Amino acid sequence: MALSHVVRRGRIAASALVLTAAAAWPAATPASAATPAAAVTPAAADEVTCVLRPGIVHKDMLGNTFTGDLYCSNAPGDLYGRPAFDAPVTGRLKTTESWFVCYSIGEAHKGGNNIWYYTQGDEAVELPGLKAWGNMPASSVLTSTDPFPGLPRCPWH
Repeated sequence: MALSHVVRRGRIAASALVLTAAAAWPAATPASAATPAAAVTPAAADEVTCVLRPGIVHKDMLGNTFTGDLYCSNAPGDLYGRPAFDAPVTGRLKTTESWFVCYSIGEAHKGGNNIWYYTQGDEAVELPGLKAWGNMPASSVLTSTDPFPGLPRCPWH
């Protein structure tokens, strides 16, 4: 069972329990790969749902293994090699629903905090050996709060 937070235009509107089986959420690459629509479709057009999915395994190109993720709506955009805008753009998310495996503390961004989420993009940009893994500012991930409750901090911080 995973706790999801329903957000309406940036504010928590309600909390709900979302039942998910690990088998129903296959580990997918890239972050925007298909996920069962019924489990992540918002109840209304102005709501966004983020769901923690324990037990899903992702491995990045640096040798890190993650055993869960946050599936959430996001703005398409660039991923950075470290949580800072002057870092190389390692990947790009092209879609608006993606998974994120952990968060880091980095450079402040327009979201008013310094939280960044780590994921694998849809396309590699710079440093192709990283296979599009990188950090996205929290202002581009539509969470109810940052860092999202229950998502682990990245192991390198």
